[in-house]
Amino acid sequence: MSDEPSSTLYMPIVSPPTPAPSPRPAHSPLVAPLSFSSPNDPICLARQDFASLDPTTRRLFLSVILEDCTPQELLFVSTKIAPLLKRDFLRDLPPEVALHIISFLDDPQTLARASRVSRHWNRLLADDWIWRRLCHIHGFSSGEEPYSNEEQRSVQEDIQDDEDVANMLIPPSPSPPSSVIGFHKHSIRHSIASSLALSTFGASITQPGPLPRLSSYEQFRYQYTTTKNWLHGGRILRIHRVPLLSHHLPLPQGPNPMPAALPPPSTAIPTSIALDSVWLVVGLANSRILVFSARTGVLSRTLVGHDSGVWAVALIKGGGEGAAEAEDAAMDVDSPDPGNSPSSGEGSQRHRPSHAQGASTSEGDPGLEHLIPSTIRQGIGLDRPPATPKRVIRASDIFRSPRRKAKNDSGRPAHPEKPSDPAGASDGWGQSNALVVSGGCDKELRVWDVKSGYCIYTLRGHTSTIRCLKVLHGRPIAVSGSRDKTVRVWDVQRGRLLRVLVGHEQSVRCLDVYGNRVVSGSYDCTCRVWDVDTGECLHVLSGHFHQIYSVAFDGIRIASGGLDTTVRVWDADTGVCLALLQGHTALVCQLQLSPTMLATGGSDGRVITFSLGASFGVVQRLAAHDSSVTGLQLDERFLVTGGNDGRVRLFQFDRATGKCEYVRELSEPSESVWKVVYTRETLAVMCKRAGKTVMEIWSFKPDALS
Repeated sequence: MSDEPSSTLYMPIVSPPTPAPSPRPAHSPLVAPLSFSSPNDPICLARQDFASLDPTTRRLFLSVILEDCTPQELLFVSTKIAPLLKRDFLRDLPPEVALHIISFLDDPQTLARASRVSRHWNRLLADDWIWRRLCHIHGFSSGEEPYSNEEQRSVQEDIQDDEDVANMLIPPSPSPPSSVIGFHKHSIRHSIASSLALSTFGASITQPGPLPRLSSYEQFRYQYTTTKNWLHGGRILRIHRVPLLSHHLPLPQGPNPMPAALPPPSTAIPTSIALDSVWLVVGLANSRILVFSARTGVLSRTLVGHDSGVWAVALIKGGGEGAAEAEDAAMDVDSPDPGNSPSSGEGSQRHRPSHAQGASTSEGDPGLEHLIPSTIRQGIGLDRPPATPKRVIRASDIFRSPRRKAKNDSGRPAHPEKPSDPAGASDGWGQSNALVVSGGCDKELRVWDVKSGYCIYTLRGHTSTIRCLKVLHGRPIAVSGSRDKTVRVWDVQRGRLLRVLVGHEQSVRCLDVYGNRVVSGSYDCTCRVWDVDTGECLHVLSGHFHQIYSVAFDGIRIASGGLDTTVRVWDADTGVCLALLQGHTALVCQLQLSPTMLATGGSDGRVITFSLGASFGVVQRLAAHDSSVTGLQLDERFLVTGGNDGRVRLFQFDRATGKCEYVRELSEPSESVWKVVYTRETLAVMCKRAGKTVMEIWSFKPDALS
C-alpha cells in the first residue's frame, strides 16, 4: 500500500492582496511656503538640497540640525510637530464603522467626555441611535416628555399666583432647614425663576402650542440626571407646617349668645394623598383639602366644603384621550341592552352569579349638570370650545357599547388598559381641567375643579363614612367604598349615581381598579371582583380569616392582605387562589404589584418582595422600619418606604437580581410619617414634627428644568 502513489493533489494557495492603507489627511508642510525674492535665497537652496537626499541621510541631517538648536528653538519645533503627528482614527473610518466602535461604550460620562475631543467626534456622538440605545440599556423610556402644555400652563399660573394665595391657611417655609445636609437651599422665587430656564431643551413656557419633541440625547440626559438626583441630590421646593390640633369657634346665635364650650379639636392629620406631575392633593382629618403645585410647591387652593374628616381623595388629570374613544362608541345607557347593562335590581339579579346580593342602577337620572355654570361645563368636558371640532361627549358614552366589548381568549377586554396609578392620579377623558374627587365622614362625594377651587357636584347616597375611592383611567367613573357595606359607581362628569354594588356584609375598606373591573376588600374577610359596566359580581374571593385592609390589582392577578398577617394572590379571571404568602408577623397594610414583583409592607416594619413566577418565592426581606410601614411605592428603579418610626428610606433595585439595596434617607427624621408618594421627579412627605403636621415637597428635576 505504501508503494502506491498518493491520490492527494496539493494546489498552491495565493495569499490575498494586502489592502491599501487608509487614506491619511493631507497635512500642511512644517513651514508654510514662502515667497522668495530670488532662487539663490539660502532657505530655498537648503530645502532643495534636503529634498534631494535619501531617507537615511535626511534623518541624519535632521538629527544634526536639532543638536544645534537652542532650547527655545526646540520648543518651537515641538509645538509644530505635535499637531502633525495627531491622527483621528474615527475620522479616517467610514461613519458606520465609527458608530459601531462607539456602540461598545455604555458609560454616559465616557461618551460625554468623548464628545469634547473634537468637532468630528461631537457630530458622531450626536447621532440619535447612540442615545436611543443608551436609553434602552439604562431602562429609560424614550417616549416621555418632561413637560406638557398643561404643566406649562400650571407653572405660569403658579408664577401669577406667587406666594400670597388668598385662601392660604398654612404659612410655608421659604427655605429648607439648615440641618438638611447635602441639598441645595433655594428660595421659592429662585425656584420659579429656574422653572423658566428651558433653553437646554429648546422650549419656552410662554408658548401655548405643543412642545417640540425631545431628541434621544436630551431625553436620556433628562432622565439620567433625574435618577442621579434621586440617588445623591434633590432639593426641597417648600415645607408647609400647620398645628396638629385646632379648635373651630362656634358661631354666636341670637342677640345675646351664651358662651359655649369649645368643640373637640380637629386634627390636621393627612389621611389621603394624590400626586401627578402638576398637582399634589392632600386630604386632612379636619375636613380640608389642600392643593399644591407639584412644580413649585406653592399652596394653590384650599378646598372647603366637607363637614368632617376627608378620608379619600383622587386626582383626575386634565386632558386625555378617553373622550375620543367614547365618541366612537356612543350608546344610550337610558335604553340599555338587557344582556349587558341591567336597568333594575331584578334584571341585575337575573344576569349575575348567584353569590351577588344585588346591583342597582340609576341610569335614567339626568344628573346635576344643569346646575353648573358654562365655564365649568367646558372644564369637565360637557361642552367644548367652539374651535374644537369634536362633538360634545355625552355621559351616556361612559359605558362601552356591545361592539366595543370584544374580548380576547382570556375573557378580558381587548382594548388597552392599565392599572391604577400608585400615586393616586388617573388619566382624564378629554376634559380640559384637572379635577379632584373626595369623600369622607360626612358621607358625601364631592367633585372639585382644581383651577378655580369650585365644588362642581355634591353627590349623596352613602349612609356611612366613605373609606376608599378610585377613578377609572380615561372614563368619568368614580368608585367609592363605604362603611355602609356598599360600593357605589358614580358619573363624575354629570353628577349622578350609576350603580350600587351590594354584597359585602361589613365595611368596605379598600379598592383597586383595572379597566372596567373593580376589586373591593372588606372587613367581612372577603374580596369581590365587580364589572363596572354591568354591575355583576364576577367573583367572591374567600380565604382570609380576619379583616382585609389592602388590595392590589394589575388586571391578571389580585393581591390581598389583612389582619391575619398573610397575603393571598388570586387569579383575576377565575377567582382561584394562586398562592398564600407568609412572612409578616402583623397586619399587612401596604401592597403594590409590578409586572414582575409583589411588594408588601406590614405593621411589623418589614417590607417583603415576592416574585410573580410560578413559585411566588420570596425575593427579599427588608427590615425597613422599626414600626409600622405607613407608605410604600415602587417602580422599575426605586422603592420608597415611610414608617411610624419617622423615617423615609430609598432603596434601589438591581435590574439583574431584582433585589434592592438601601441608598439613603430622603428626609429628616421625624416623630412619625403618615404618607409618602412620588412621581418621576417629585416626592411628597407628610409627617409629624414638634407637634405640627409637616408637608415636604421635594423636586429631583435637573437644574435646567427646576
